[in-house]
Amino acid sequence: MRKSLRISVASVSVMLLALAMISVVGGADCKGTSVGLVPLTDMGADVYKGFPGGLYADGRNVRPATHERAGRRLAEQVIPIDADGNPDPQNGKIVLLSIGMSNTTQEYSAFIQLADRSPGVNPQLVIVDGAQGGMTASIIMNPEDGGPGTRYWTVVDERLSQAGVSPQQVQATWIKEADAQPREGFPEHASTLQRELTVISQVLKNRFPNIKLAYLSSRTYGGYASTPLNPEPYAYQSGFSVKWMIEDQINGNPELNYDPNRGPVRSPWLSWGAYLWADGLNPRSDGLVWECEDFIDTDGTHPSLQGRRKVAEMLLDFFKNDSTTVPWFLGP
Repeated sequence: MRKSLRISVASVSVMLLALAMISVVGGADCKGTSVGLVPLTDMGADVYKGFPGGLYADGRNVRPATHERAGRRLAEQVIPIDADGNPDPQNGKIVLLSIGMSNTTQEYSAFIQLADRSPGVNPQLVIVDGAQGGMTASIIMNPEDGGPGTRYWTVVDERLSQAGVSPQQVQATWIKEADAQPREGFPEHASTLQRELTVISQVLKNRFPNIKLAYLSSRTYGGYASTPLNPEPYAYQSGFSVKWMIEDQINGNPELNYDPNRGPVRSPWLSWGAYLWADGLNPRSDGLVWECEDFIDTDGTHPSLQGRRKVAEMLLDFFKNDSTTVPWFLGP
């Protein structure tokens, strides 16, 4: 039976404490049903403050052909391996690890539950939740700070061990990050988050030598937020941080190189995972909306059980259908 790691009661307590430290308690603003912004996936040739949309360049929502081919080649290399990173078709494991903050761990925990019950998922896949409450991008980019950054990565290692796997068996990851209480304008804030995500991708390659693929999502809707933790338009603008970083890799930035034929490998191959943002009750082209009930009523920012399941279903649909995940996420 496939093995996955759920959050322990102690971990939940730590997460809630961290949330309490960085947020101001207040009721969700259920009047914020729209902020009038257009999802990246629906922008086409339009621009936001002078910057084009689309998940990828030229307003497109599909990977460029060369990046697609590279991702497929790497996906074929994701095979069961032992604790030392050696191929082990019979007893080896493939680890899919989450990286991120409070919303990430809440949504990923729901995803784990769905994946555990979903037919066809690879029995040698081990899904581990490495995301933790209060651990924003600016924190986890510093694993050697001797403080919260170090604690974050220590807990990641502990969770891998609890799941019976090693860092050498991590081959794919889902990343969803943000910064707490942003104040900069656009594009400054989005550029800051982009730089932090770039460093995080390098940290992943340093800590998990066999990692090959990293899938990123930006924030869900923040229009119901009643605290300054990460409201609109910052939740929306985080999509540009992800978009720009992936484009940076596609354009050949050596700091994000994944191809050993082009120099030192500094990062896994990067791609969009599920794009989660929609303009509140204004339906996205695929019908996605975010209701106030999708968020907890204390801050309108963190997902409710309903909201967690919504993200989990989008993640499961992505991993079961994307051309670069099917070879290893689904069973042989």
